[in-house]
Amino acid sequence: MHHVDTIIFALGSLLMLAILAGRASSRIGAPLLLVFLALGIAVDKLANFQFNDYRLASLVGSIAIAVILFDGGLRTPKAVFKLARWPALVLSTAGVLVTAGVTCVVARWLLGVGWAQGFLIGSIVASTDAAAVFLLLHQRGLRLRPRVSALLEVESGLNDPMAVFLTLLSIHAVQGAGFGWAQLGQFALEMGGGGIIGVAGGFALSAIINRLELSAGLYPILALAGTLFIFGATQTIGASGFLAVYLAGFIMGNRRVKARQIIERFHDGLAWLSQISLFLMLGVLVSPDTLVRVALPALVVAVALILVARPLAVTLCLSFFGFAWNERLFISWVGLRGAVPIFLGLLPVLSGLPGAETYFGIAFAVVLLSLLAQGWTIGPAARLLDVEIPADPEPPGRADIDLPVDGPQQLAMLTVAPESEAAVRGLGRLVVPESVRVLAMIREGHPVAPEEVRVLYPGDAVLVLGEPAALTAMERLFGRRDHGRRAAGLGDFQVKGDTPLATVAGLYGFEAPHVDGDIAIGEHLARRLGRRASVGVRLKVGEVALIVASMDETRVTEVGIDLTPNERPWTRLRQGLKGLRRSA
Repeated sequence: MHHVDTIIFALGSLLMLAILAGRASSRIGAPLLLVFLALGIAVDKLANFQFNDYRLASLVGSIAIAVILFDGGLRTPKAVFKLARWPALVLSTAGVLVTAGVTCVVARWLLGVGWAQGFLIGSIVASTDAAAVFLLLHQRGLRLRPRVSALLEVESGLNDPMAVFLTLLSIHAVQGAGFGWAQLGQFALEMGGGGIIGVAGGFALSAIINRLELSAGLYPILALAGTLFIFGATQTIGASGFLAVYLAGFIMGNRRVKARQIIERFHDGLAWLSQISLFLMLGVLVSPDTLVRVALPALVVAVALILVARPLAVTLCLSFFGFAWNERLFISWVGLRGAVPIFLGLLPVLSGLPGAETYFGIAFAVVLLSLLAQGWTIGPAARLLDVEIPADPEPPGRADIDLPVDGPQQLAMLTVAPESEAAVRGLGRLVVPESVRVLAMIREGHPVAPEEVRVLYPGDAVLVLGEPAALTAMERLFGRRDHGRRAAGLGDFQVKGDTPLATVAGLYGFEAPHVDGDIAIGEHLARRLGRRASVGVRLKVGEVALIVASMDETRVTEVGIDLTPNERPWTRLRQGLKGLRRSA
């Protein structure tokens, strides 16, 4: 019993230490996953913690990655998936194959291994890692161009099946098995079966959650049980459980389900726990002596992967999708490796290949080097290559209240954030979307009738009813203002240029001019401004100002909305000076 208590104490201490170490590492910009891995290695070395159960590590790794992928799918909006689905699909299949092939050639040439062994090494390290990408892209509020960010996230969620298939195929080749129709059938089963079960499982899980009347705390447990069921069932028939749980999370995340906020918060915490536990366990599993022994071949593989294989794969796969050179270069650099390559490095050990621990050691060392070189520099690389955009305003505190699932509107409680538009303008001058009804307000714990309130203070809570899109607009009003883009003269927030003008006018409370009702806001702005149209030029419409936020030659692709144009007295002077320069 004393031994059990000691283990529980050690686990709790290790988790607390990992969280505190991660908090401290953020001050110097160190990737959290790197900290967790390093802490696991240190524990193994200092405490002489002898852990070498590869089967248990494979089990824990499978569950942890499934949870992380489900959470990633749960948080992927449909618009983001649509934005990058085709380039991400090509990069997660053909791109993984190219990456594995190029790494194979380098490994054979510089390390002197056979073709089968070289392709096994390339296959293990070929896929990017969802945990690393999801975490490092959002660790410090890094915000990238939407298409770049969408591609990186969707690719990392879709490329695991291809990497698993190539790794298993390479293991069979090393063991002397050939390649034939059976392997092609297995690949079709992995991708097709995983996709079909994932989509069907997402719809089924959403329907079950909506139909059952449970205690609120049981809904996230039911979602977790569904995740493990979908993963296990898919893997049992030989299809890709990783693809299935990602797609199931995506389907469920884009449907109306009961207790959504509780489910998302629970799975966010569970994904964090999975990441910490997984990387700590993998750090304890690897032997520092093994890392020293494979340091040179791992360095060769990592350099070839980062500087040759990944850039070549990105160039070949994305050349036909309209990505700019700087975007392709950034996507090449952010081919982050993490838990998945290490997990795949376990497969040769479980298959009993000769020298299998070398493959595991190389995978582990490549991940360390990837996190050091790429993970540590992701922010500077985004700024250097001009793919970073100012971060969104800090979202306000929002609590969703469940209504009947088939209803078109949602009920939410929004909390006024400091320096928000709501705090600056108050309810009297706040541009509230037409479809939103303000039902009640709570100040210092006491209800107040909305018609009696003219000024809002930070901490005030407002109960509103409206459609999801309108509530998202309300979040922007109640959250901290985007000082980065306001400072750049691009307004409080931006909308796509192809959004109908009437839709934007209805959401943000200004009267649309009497023009074709289907005209896009960007086209209307370009027509009104004519030759004056350039980034930063604004047009006053009612109580708001529309601003050219980005352009593609003569087409306005993004429009900024300034909700408080009267608070910028220098704007007219600046525009006047611009006009003088043009006329001169």
